[in-house]
Amino acid sequence: MLQAGKLLQISRIYVEPAAAALPRGQEILARWPDADVVEVASHWRIPELSGDEANVRRWVRIKTEALIVGVKKSLTAKPNGRSADFIAPSTANGCAMACAYCYVPRHKGYSNPITVFANIDQISGYLERHVARQGMKLEPNQCDQHAWVYDIGENSDCSVDAIVSDNVRDLVDLYRDLPTAKLSFATKYVNRDLLAWDPQERTRIRFSLMPEKLARTVDVRTTPVAERIAAINDFVEAGYEVHVNFSPVIITPGWQDDWRELFGQLDAALSPAARRQLAAEVIFLTHNQQLHEVKLGWHPQAEEILWRPDLQETKRSQNGFTNVRYVAYDKRGYLDEFLRLADAHLPYCRIRYAF
Repeated sequence: MLQAGKLLQISRIYVEPAAAALPRGQEILARWPDADVVEVASHWRIPELSGDEANVRRWVRIKTEALIVGVKKSLTAKPNGRSADFIAPSTANGCAMACAYCYVPRHKGYSNPITVFANIDQISGYLERHVARQGMKLEPNQCDQHAWVYDIGENSDCSVDAIVSDNVRDLVDLYRDLPTAKLSFATKYVNRDLLAWDPQERTRIRFSLMPEKLARTVDVRTTPVAERIAAINDFVEAGYEVHVNFSPVIITPGWQDDWRELFGQLDAALSPAARRQLAAEVIFLTHNQQLHEVKLGWHPQAEEILWRPDLQETKRSQNGFTNVRYVAYDKRGYLDEFLRLADAHLPYCRIRYAF
């Protein structure tokens, strides 16, 4: 496992005055008493952190050394229906890791260090009221048979966020006492401090997995895949519901053999208890033209894998971005083949959804 001290060496904290006045903001500042504190009007688009041309070669250093503390102003639980019934208001965004395919950086100046929100009491209160308004879940769906599922990590990795503040633990504690709901987040980082939190199966952790040799190129600064697999049994035993994300599926020469090997590693590692509750999501790669052009200045080796005009077609997103994905007809074939491989090697693993 990457040690937290290597992942985060915070030397400068950018903070909104309103966040610094809150108890959680004060707690975060106290965790790094030697850091320079810079007051900012807004946690968005801080000039010395934002922009691609000037900062592209400094991304990892910025992610390691900079932290932003702000106040989450818009509190909305967005309907989802894929990973979760609802996407909860973020308690953080950005990440200390640097996965080459990540779509989030284009929204926040590309370097995209962690921003943590100090108004956790306000966020928690909103979520508790939102859960209460839903009532009982009367119709099972692919998100969950009985509980309303809230994804709390759409724009960050909560296992890393838990190093920075107690926000994630507060939400785990909150949902433990909400009998009609559970929370969920995907992660590429094994934070064993979470094993002591007693979630009582009201928190679903989704460990993201891909073939190890591919991950060594594109999963930058993450916990090695073998360690993520090895952690699954421990998290199940600690009271978490543990699913996996096969994500992103990237088409490379011999991709079928690579995934067959990963499925074998997973099957060999899982305890009977982990197998009984296992389910998965399958997500094929989507890339972005602007992000591709920027990352050519940072990680061109990864772009040789991710940017494949011979296999991909363009799609304009709702936000106006030019995204690329595998040609639809070919992707249907890739997906069918992937699902056949998964069924052959992990027959007990329910695929919740795939796209």
